[in-house]
Amino acid sequence: MSGPSAAMRTREEVDATLQIAKLNPAELLPTVHCLRFGPGASGAAGGDFCLLELEPALCQQLEAGHSLVIRGDKEEQAVLCSKDKTYDLKIADTSNMLLFIPGCKTPDQLKMEETQPDIVHPEIFGFSNNYWELRRCRPKLKKLRKLLMENTYEGPDSQKEEDSNCSKYTTEDLLEQIQASQEEIMTQLEVLNACVIGGYWRILDFDYEMKLLNHVTQLVDSESWSFNKVPLNICLQELGPLEPEEMIEHCLKCYGKKYVDEGEIYFELNEDKICRATAQMLLQNAVKFNLAEFQEVWQQSVPEGMTTRLDQLKGLALVDRNSRPEIIFLLKVDDLPEGNQERFNSLFSLRERWTEEDIAPYIQDLCGEKQTIGALLTKYSRSSMQNGVKVYNSRRLIS
Repeated sequence: MSGPSAAMRTREEVDATLQIAKLNPAELLPTVHCLRFGPGASGAAGGDFCLLELEPALCQQLEAGHSLVIRGDKEEQAVLCSKDKTYDLKIADTSNMLLFIPGCKTPDQLKMEETQPDIVHPEIFGFSNNYWELRRCRPKLKKLRKLLMENTYEGPDSQKEEDSNCSKYTTEDLLEQIQASQEEIMTQLEVLNACVIGGYWRILDFDYEMKLLNHVTQLVDSESWSFNKVPLNICLQELGPLEPEEMIEHCLKCYGKKYVDEGEIYFELNEDKICRATAQMLLQNAVKFNLAEFQEVWQQSVPEGMTTRLDQLKGLALVDRNSRPEIIFLLKVDDLPEGNQERFNSLFSLRERWTEEDIAPYIQDLCGEKQTIGALLTKYSRSSMQNGVKVYNSRRLIS
């Protein structure tokens, strides 16, 4: 109940109002709220406050003392981040006016109290016709790679390291600029093989990374070690005079798995990662490469004992089977747009028709928690049969 004289209503007036409304007092809670607008009541549109709808898990995080943070530059759609998840922020309008009443007790709270019939006169502090709604979204991480690629690390002797104007980013800088939670950002830094150098996150220049890897694989070959058991200490002793020890260890972490055996630290080198990096080195300087010739040169270029396979290149290179002779060329998923529609537009501008096997590595990262590659293809493409093979083309005209 509300109105200019609501604060002065008596029990008799309340009962009379219930009778007019044909409501049975026995079916209602004994406590009656007579609402009135306070002198300073204002709408959320005034900018004093806004409402945010939270799922129970996020609410529990706030109650436990954790923070939620809104991230985004002025030209970006705002997102809200918890410690490990990212949410789109959208304004939802409501046809019912939402009233802010300090100290107001909900029906559930009142039911728990053994109260006698009572009239309370709460004051409305403010009101709103909308609230912020959260929708879980993929973290927007393309910008992270873009920022770190502005100034890749080419080694301690590079002249770039003497230039104080080159862009560098601390963890705090990245948290300010990247629309993702801290956990998601740290996970992506690991995926990007980034490392901290002088307090700043850096990505190694690819040529410098290959130089480090070459030192390691040559040492493994000269010492006749197994790729499954490369000793860290001896690597640092032998290669330390050539490159900083922390860079040698970082290279081993990028291309191997660390483990301890009898108190000594070893690395098990990953054949697929080394073969993939070698392929990238060969393909980055060629627009297109004859597939048969590439496979021969590629196998000759990897360390002895390793076997190259085309499935090691998913999301890195694409084979054109319709070309004569067949060709292969570099196409990195990292270089494609982040948005779903933009990604499909880009792919269909490169190739009119795709098989699911070819397109899957280039849309896998677009899949949400409960979304599949099949669902994405259904939404953003049309399927047809071509020579007995199911292929996908654009739902819209691609110029």
